[in-house]
This record gives sequence, C-alpha cells and structure tokens, in this order.
Amino acid sequence: MSSPDHPTNSAVVLRYKDTDVAPRVVAKGKGLIAEEIIARANEHGIFIHQSKELLGLLMRVDLDEHIPPALYTIVAELLAWLYHIESEVARQKQTTPRQP
Repeated sequence: MSSPDHPTNSAVVLRYKDTDVAPRVVAKGKGLIAEEIIARANEHGIFIHQSKELLGLLMRVDLDEHIPPALYTIVAELLAWLYHIESEVARQKQTTPRQP
C-alpha cells in the first residue's frame, strides 16, 4: 500500500499508427517497470504527459489493445497537442544557428 509520502509510480505507453483504428497500449507498469519506461522515454527525448486520471483509465486497458472509444477524444487532444509541441521543437531547431 502506498502512502502520500511514497506514491506508486505508474506509466503507460501508447502507440498510434495511421493504419490503426485507435491508439494501442504497448507497454505499462508500476514501480520499477514504470521507472524503466520513464527512463527510456527520457533517453529518447519522448515527451511524458502526467495525468493521474488518464493514467488510471489507461492502466485498465490490456497490453496491445486499442484504447476504448470513451477515451478517443481526450487521447486525440493529447496527441494533437504533442504533435504541435514536436513541430515547434523541430522548427526551433531549424531556425537556431549551430555553434561551431
């Protein structure tokens, strides 16, 4: 059981391809597994969104299953926001002069 001083760490990884009908849960875990998921995301520069409520709902989805229709809107909004952030970062990299 976790206390307020030691919350349980959890993580869910979603993947969406153009050929998918909806995003899939491709990895999830708690504790050390969640820490490894987060560490790998950080190593690869993958943005980590923190939403306790959404995390709780996504943790209920089985591995390699599509998210349920009830989550389509919120996940679509999140993915659109992430694509926007990635585009802005890429644009800034292109306009920032490189140092010799």
